[in-house]
Amino acid sequence: MSDISTALSPAAAGSAPAVSLFDQISLREVVIRNRLWVAPMCQYSVTERDGVPTDWHLVHLGSMAAGGAGLIVAEATAVSPEGRITDLDTGIWNGAQASAWARIVDYLHRQGATAGIQLAHAGRKASTWPAWGTSLHGSVPADQGGWPTLAPSAIAFPGYAEPMALNNAGLDTVVADFVAAARRAIGAGFDVLELHAAHGYLLHQFLSPLSNKRTDEFGGSLTNRARLLLRIVEAVRAEVGDSVPLLVRFSATDYAVDGWTVDETAVVAGWAAQAGADFFDVSSGGNVTGVQIPLSPGYQVPLARFVKDTAAVPVNAVGLITTASHANEIIASGAADAVMLGREFLRDPHFGLRAARELGVQLDYWPGQYLRAAWATE
Repeated sequence: MSDISTALSPAAAGSAPAVSLFDQISLREVVIRNRLWVAPMCQYSVTERDGVPTDWHLVHLGSMAAGGAGLIVAEATAVSPEGRITDLDTGIWNGAQASAWARIVDYLHRQGATAGIQLAHAGRKASTWPAWGTSLHGSVPADQGGWPTLAPSAIAFPGYAEPMALNNAGLDTVVADFVAAARRAIGAGFDVLELHAAHGYLLHQFLSPLSNKRTDEFGGSLTNRARLLLRIVEAVRAEVGDSVPLLVRFSATDYAVDGWTVDETAVVAGWAAQAGADFFDVSSGGNVTGVQIPLSPGYQVPLARFVKDTAAVPVNAVGLITTASHANEIIASGAADAVMLGREFLRDPHFGLRAARELGVQLDYWPGQYLRAAWATE
C-alpha cells in the first residue's frame, strides 16, 4: 500500500493561501456557509417502521442547523424497503417519505444550513436488529419481521444470515432504485446527494474482493467491481442534472489482507469524478470483522489526504475529530477540503457556534433567539 503516514504536512511554498474551517465552499451551484459538516448518523427512530422520518429527525437535524453546521447530511436513507439496515430506518422509496423529508429540509434551510441526504442500500447487512433499544444482535428472523438480503455474492457478513446473490435483473433494479430515490430527494428540496459506498453496505460489498466473488462483469478486476457504483453515479447525474452536487462516501480500506485498499479507493474516486461525482467522503472499515482499526483522533485523515492527492479530487475527513482547533488544522493544512463530525455534534448540537468562538471567528448566522447567549467580544 502507498505511504499515507503524513496527514497534516504544511502546504507547499507558493501554493494558494490556506483556507479555514469557516470559509465558504462551493459545490457546483451550491454555496455552503462553512466546512464544518454533520456526518450521516443512523438514529433507528422510525417507530412506525414505514421509513417516514419523524419529529425526532426534525429536532435532531434541526438543532445542528441552528447550531452553525454548514452541510447536514441526513442518515443512511434506504432506496428500497429491502435496503434498510433495520426496520427503524428512514427511507425515500415513496412519496410519503419524501413529503416528510421536505418539512425537515425546509427547516434546515430556514436556519441557513445546506441539506444533504445519504442514499443507501445495506445489502447483506440489511434486516438486522438496531444499535439501541434491544439486546439482540445480527439478522432479524423472518417470523420477527426480517426479510431476505441481497449482495454481490452469497457470502454472509460474519454472524448474519446468508444473502442472495443479485442477478442482472436485480442489479438493474438497484440502479433504478437509486435513481428514483435521487429524484425524490431533489423533489423534497435536498441540495446535496451522497451515495453510500462505505461501511460494508451494498456498494462497498461490490467494491471489496472479500465480499465480491462474482465471475461476471461485476466481479474480479477493479474495473468490474466498480461497475455498479459507476453505473449509479452516471445514472443519478443524468437524473438530477448539472446543478446538484453528488458526493460518494468510501471506506478507504477494509484493514484486511487481500481486501479493499486506499490505492483502489483513489483510483475509483477518479473514475467516479469522471462519471459525475463531485466530492468524496472518506471513512474506513465495516466490511469484515476481526480487523484492527487504529482508532485515534483524526485517524482517517491520512486516508482522505491520500485520496485527495492521488486522485486530484476534493474530499472531506471524518473520524474522532472533536475540537475546533483540530478541525481547522485539517482544513488549513490542505489534508481535506471539509470535515464531517458525528459524535461531537451529538454531544453538542451547537458545536459550530462554539467552534467559531474558539477560533475567534465572528458569525453572522447566530440564531436570533440565542443572541443573549452569544459570548461577548473580548
